[in-house]
Amino acid sequence: MTTAPERLLLRLEWKVVRRLDGRLQGAHRTAHRGSGIDFTGLRAYGDGDDARHIDWNVTARLNEPHLRVFTEDRELTVWLVLDRSASMAAGRPGRGKHDVLAELALVLARLFGRGGNRVGALLFDTGMLRVVPPGTSRRHALRIGAELRRTAETRGGATTDLAEMLDAAGRLARRRALIVVLSDFIGDGDWERSLQRLARRHEVVALRIVDTADDVLPEAGLIVVEDAETGEQLVVDSADPLLRVRFREAVDARDDRLAAGMRRAGVPVHRIDTDRDLAEALVEVVARTRDRSS
Repeated sequence: MTTAPERLLLRLEWKVVRRLDGRLQGAHRTAHRGSGIDFTGLRAYGDGDDARHIDWNVTARLNEPHLRVFTEDRELTVWLVLDRSASMAAGRPGRGKHDVLAELALVLARLFGRGGNRVGALLFDTGMLRVVPPGTSRRHALRIGAELRRTAETRGGATTDLAEMLDAAGRLARRRALIVVLSDFIGDGDWERSLQRLARRHEVVALRIVDTADDVLPEAGLIVVEDAETGEQLVVDSADPLLRVRFREAVDARDDRLAAGMRRAGVPVHRIDTDRDLAEALVEVVARTRDRSS
């Protein structure tokens, strides 16, 4: 009998993975020197360089130490940082932010794993942290899906500390890695410093999952507005023009702060709307990543 994560992955493999297979590998080829298979040239030896890469034939011929320089292999370790906070439950049934996050996590784990990369996951909610160590197989992607279902059942209600989430990722990824943060980035904490620290050591990409409820106040008269993170409720008149203007200003200010913080940290942020086709959204992410690196 197939499990829910397996049924979801089967559907995603048919609809999304086949369309994207092979595209992600080229989008994240690191420029750091390594011991990979692609030889790119020679350069003079310098203090701190790895003596194991000295080309002794060239060194003897030029009477000066020279290194063989490689472009590092495409295989890398990928960490998926998955926001499991209460605000991620927003959205319509079956297509809320947590549903899109689960689909993204399964697709990315499967795509990177098929390329020979090791994929791990950090599932974060304030006061709770689950870690799936890196692996490559299809069964490993299903393990990440199973953990996502488990954390959905035990989610707390405290406000997300984004800085704590990013710091946890930094502690977990000890060697240089590609870190993909999947979150709505609704929460507290001095997350910008944490992001800068993370980006200095790793390649970081942010996938911001957004639902219409995050950006639009429905014009429906008196409604109960609830803070998805804290559970605090307030009755408001959604038709009040002043309230609607203030709501729009608050949304714009939030988006501006997020964009500015990401820009200062040098981290690309890609918006993934819950009502958008997942394959199309990821194709656009890959295209923008390649444009940025070219």
